[in-house]
Amino acid sequence: MADALQTSLTISSAGLAAQSQRMRIVSENMANSNSTGRTPGSEPYQRKTISFVAALDREAGVSSVRVDRVGVDTAPFSLNYDPGNVAADKDGMVKMPNVDILLEMADMRETIRSYEANMQAVKQARRLISMTIGMIGN
Repeated sequence: MADALQTSLTISSAGLAAQSQRMRIVSENMANSNSTGRTPGSEPYQRKTISFVAALDREAGVSSVRVDRVGVDTAPFSLNYDPGNVAADKDGMVKMPNVDILLEMADMRETIRSYEANMQAVKQARRLISMTIGMIGN
């Protein structure tokens, strides 16, 4: 039973770490949703993406999750007419980041729910460990 509890803690902590990194990426995307280039014709902020992969923890003998890579979204940039912007081209058009706030909010919500699920699993395992220790002490 102790091995099963340790395994669940290992899997859940890997999930917590992965979701923390995902939240960092989502937050960065949201913070830069209006970050244009600094000069005419320069590229604005490009949305970051994160992907996960199942990973075998040979030491613990369990499969869990880890971040596979952080990439960039290749979706096209939108153009806004803003001739007063320092990044505006000769026609007054400014390339805007390819960040969709609604998509980022949905990702954030999913990340929070996944994080909370992993946290509940950790709390439950800790509670079971405490109960087991209490039973052994009696």
